[in-house]
Amino acid sequence: MKITEVDRTDNSEAHPLAGARAVVTGGTSGLGLALVRALRSAGAEVAFVARTPARVAEVARETGATGIVADVANKRDVHRIALEVGASVGRDGALDLLVNNASSLGPVPLRPLGDTDCEDLEAALAANLLGPFRLTKTLLGPLAAGGRSGRPSVVLNVSSDAARGAYPGWGAYGASKAGLAHLSAIWDAELAAEGVRVLSIDPGDMDTPLHERALPGSDRASLPRPGEAARALLAAVATVRGQVRS
Repeated sequence: MKITEVDRTDNSEAHPLAGARAVVTGGTSGLGLALVRALRSAGAEVAFVARTPARVAEVARETGATGIVADVANKRDVHRIALEVGASVGRDGALDLLVNNASSLGPVPLRPLGDTDCEDLEAALAANLLGPFRLTKTLLGPLAAGGRSGRPSVVLNVSSDAARGAYPGWGAYGASKAGLAHLSAIWDAELAAEGVRVLSIDPGDMDTPLHERALPGSDRASLPRPGEAARALLAAVATVRGQVRS
């Protein structure tokens, strides 16, 4: 699924995600930071995850969201993330939205698969596939509890056109994102009856640090800003949550 329309409405009083309990990974830069800001503006309770303590503290002060210093690619951190989510936005035992946004490009500069070290592929899979799998699995209980409220809870896995297109040099990233997209489809089929919907959405190219690392020197002025993509992604989430369960 790819976003093609942007919802520019920003009215927290009427926003369909007002009061939602949300978690965003990779929440201190690029799209993740834009999502944290947009969710807070909409009136959601937000916890976000990132690796750099100083930056986590800065974003927490700016947005009023709960910052969690952790690495989703590290399996030892995932249980602690779930505990901290439970103590903050999920303190009533329920969660409405999980956004698996944190991503790794794999080797930088980008290189052909034949020149990619096995360790670089493993790192991309750990961040882009195994990390979202582990965190979603750990938070399934709170997500299912949120889905029992009468409207679905949502897992949003941020995808890429590299999950579909065979782009030379993007092998580690593309393979991991393709795996995440298919994982999302299977999980959506399995969990829909439990009130949990799983989306995989490509937000398109945008002016982010990840894009700059992948394609240094590209024309940043021609790229959409992360805030536009964040609003479009959350409009898609709101549409799904508006499908009230019988």
